[in-house]
Amino acid sequence: MIRTCQMCGQKNRQSAAHLHREMRCARCKTPFGPIAEPIDADQTLFDDVLANAPLPVLVDFWAEWCGPCHLAAPEVAKVAREMAGKALVLKVNTDRHPDVSSRFGVRGIPNFVVIRGGKAVFQQAGVVSAAEMQRWLEKAAA
Repeated sequence: MIRTCQMCGQKNRQSAAHLHREMRCARCKTPFGPIAEPIDADQTLFDDVLANAPLPVLVDFWAEWCGPCHLAAPEVAKVAREMAGKALVLKVNTDRHPDVSSRFGVRGIPNFVVIRGGKAVFQQAGVVSAAEMQRWLEKAAA
């Protein structure tokens, strides 16, 4: 994944295995905290994170036209901020990446899947609170 430094604009590569760690910009050495926002994932990034991330991953399957998905988005962002360094949050657009959503039998959106060690450990469709999503991730991490 490429992360852009807010201070100097340098593009820095960070592997999926290290997205939960702090890093420094290669040019100016400004520290980056762990990822604290949902990551828009295509199939390649999705597979890389699932294969290499040592943390539980919350996947939000959504679409641009979906009203409930837009209602869930602030809750998903809140989970990403509060669980930074303890979990990762991916967003997969089901219209752009139907192959990824079909792997998890996604029939309705928003649909949330918690993955640990490359395997789905929990799945639920529908809008839920950030607190509920956080409980899923904490349970998966235990």
